[in-house]
Amino acid sequence: MSMMGKEMKVCLPLYKVLYSLAFAVILGIARGVTHTYEVGIACEAPMALLASVFCADTYVQEIASRRSEVWRLYPMKRKVMCIFRRIGIQECYLLLLGAAGYGMFFLFQDPLPLYAPGTGGESGLHLFMVYLAAILVILNFWGILGNAAACLTRSAWAGIGACLVLWLTVNSTTGDRLLGAWNMFSYTFRDIGDSGDLNWIKGKALCACLCIIIAAVTPKIIRKRG
Repeated sequence: MSMMGKEMKVCLPLYKVLYSLAFAVILGIARGVTHTYEVGIACEAPMALLASVFCADTYVQEIASRRSEVWRLYPMKRKVMCIFRRIGIQECYLLLLGAAGYGMFFLFQDPLPLYAPGTGGESGLHLFMVYLAAILVILNFWGILGNAAACLTRSAWAGIGACLVLWLTVNSTTGDRLLGAWNMFSYTFRDIGDSGDLNWIKGKALCACLCIIIAAVTPKIIRKRG
């Protein structure tokens, strides 16, 4: 088995695949939408929370497992490369799941376009492509944050709890009012009536910068807490 295949077996066990698929299906059924522009809004925040839960055990599972003794013998560079490789695999899976989850709304609810065809407004394909770009950033941020928080606390559950507190703070009217276009969920709170307003990209740029910072400090967290 190739190295990538082994990593996929470790970081994408059957139970994680099953609960994440169930999550996408249930979201598409239970979260009501009326128009197509609401689909991306309905998906972004829940998918971000799923990413933090999904990636929280990327490193701490090595502490709790029988592999921990061997893991401690690895040089730091190898540990870090392994962690980021696993996060990358999980993020690719979550991006595909996010695209599939978007489609679930059309399968179960058949939302209507805000404008009649040919009368202006964003096309369905354009809405989908913008959504993919937005969740590509948001999934990476919450995934790497979930892993870093779990490493810092040496507990996947504590890491998930810390992410949940932040998630509840920014995914709220208070968070929108205080942060505005710099909100991590700026895509959700964007002005949907003005398709030319790209001010919400500031929030995604902030997430991208935070991803780089968290990735840079992760080796130090592992060295201190590992």
